[in-house]
Amino acid sequence: MRPPPWLGSGTRGRDLALAGASLAGGLVLWTLGWQPQIRPHPDVPAGLFLPPLLAMCVAVGLRRVAPRTSLAVGTGAVVVDIALGGSLGTILIYTQVLYDACVYGPPRLWRWLLRVTIGLSLVGAVVGVLLSDQWSGVAVGVLVVLVGLLPVLTGISVRQYRDQAAAERARAEQTARLVELDRWQAVSAERARMARELHDVVANHLSAVAIHATAVLSVPGLDRGQVESALRVIRESSVQGLTEMRQMIELLREPGPGGARAPAGDGGALPEAATARLAEADRLVERIRAAGLAVRVRTDGTPGPLPVGVDLAAYRIVQESLTNALKHGAGEAELTIAYRPTEVELTVENPVRRGGAGLTGAGAGLIGMRERATLLAGRFSAGPHDGRWQVRAALPTREDG
Repeated sequence: MRPPPWLGSGTRGRDLALAGASLAGGLVLWTLGWQPQIRPHPDVPAGLFLPPLLAMCVAVGLRRVAPRTSLAVGTGAVVVDIALGGSLGTILIYTQVLYDACVYGPPRLWRWLLRVTIGLSLVGAVVGVLLSDQWSGVAVGVLVVLVGLLPVLTGISVRQYRDQAAAERARAEQTARLVELDRWQAVSAERARMARELHDVVANHLSAVAIHATAVLSVPGLDRGQVESALRVIRESSVQGLTEMRQMIELLREPGPGGARAPAGDGGALPEAATARLAEADRLVERIRAAGLAVRVRTDGTPGPLPVGVDLAAYRIVQESLTNALKHGAGEAELTIAYRPTEVELTVENPVRRGGAGLTGAGAGLIGMRERATLLAGRFSAGPHDGRWQVRAALPTREDG
């Protein structure tokens, strides 16, 4: 059976209940006449032993809220009681006071009690031997050990176990917080990566759709051939965007049974979203040209194999830069791909459209390109340069060391 809530561990009701039980036990021993234990004054009335007993029970009730006060009241009560001859009930309750002072008091208190009880035990043994002129007088020291030293040692042991348990709980909570922080950071990093990939996969296609749809709606007097050409670009861009979106979603799906991921297509090849390479920039440029941007491509150095992460990041940076040039530029752009011994450098320049704001955007493209370069310990810059808009990225192609 569970105790009522007011008697739970650490409650004030439990302390008062323990004090009441101690008083009841002490009164039973007082009724049985188990006092005095020694008889320095045989004519001491039995009623004089009750005030020390009551004071000792009050000390038990103060054991948690005021450990020092509890020890002081209990020690004064036991000194008075022993001076009267000693009451068994009061002495036994004092062992509880000593125990509680070690468990709930400050560390300095139990260290002081340990030194005092050891000293009193030695003094008691020596005084007993001197007064009785026999080695049996050591029993006085043994009594001090039973009444004083053992409760102190027991309280110290319990306190150390509790402190150790509290430290372990704090360590476990800290570990749990660190695990949760790591999980949150991993989730945030994965969400950012997914956002970059999804943005880069479909942004250029949707931009082409928006530009040609705007042209059809805003330019009056288009003949049927021009309208069909614009609609053809819109259809091709939308279909390609949907295809890449499906590939990206399939790539992000949970693995199937046995840990195997479902194949991306009939041939089981990975989707373009995961295998896009800088060497395939020509196809990207052709699509951008079909959307209406005149792109000049220049290559410096000898193309070579690139790390997978660098290859994908370089492709996405070129893709996003050309998409921005299509949306905000004046209809032309220049792409330079320079292969260096330790890095690949990408530069996209285009004139800025005048007299129009172009298509609106949220600025996620520049943020995504900068994040890609930073994650690879590369360099990235974007801004006006000699009257044109320039995007420049340098990605390391080999690890140091």
